[in-house]
Amino acid sequence: MGFAIMTMTDAAANRVKAIVENSGPDAKGIRVGIKKGGCAGMEYTVDLVTEPNAKDDLVEHQGARVWVEPSAVLYLLGTQMDFEVTKMRSGFTFNNPNQTSACGCGESVELKPADLAALAKERAAENQTA
Repeated sequence: MGFAIMTMTDAAANRVKAIVENSGPDAKGIRVGIKKGGCAGMEYTVDLVTEPNAKDDLVEHQGARVWVEPSAVLYLLGTQMDFEVTKMRSGFTFNNPNQTSACGCGESVELKPADLAALAKERAAENQTA
């Protein structure tokens, strides 16, 4: 079994499904990626998907579909996508083990590529105890 690129909480899956339902018959899900920008160097991107890209990786949870851009995979390995509502904002959040820092406003982050050797060792250890 391969590595899960990313997981979604129930709240994130419910929000993705609501976005798709409210976006018309062509909407299939959302696409998550990263781009250079912000004071910390990188920002997460979230876009509506009407035509999936065959090169994207698909993550599904409770019927919600999220595609991950190939250029973002190494930066998102092990990430949990959530959706939260607070008094001041609502939106998707990313609990990313590859994040090394974030700016004060929380709009941009500094990311490092995932350490594939460490992930492989972790997976091997899990399989030995199972």
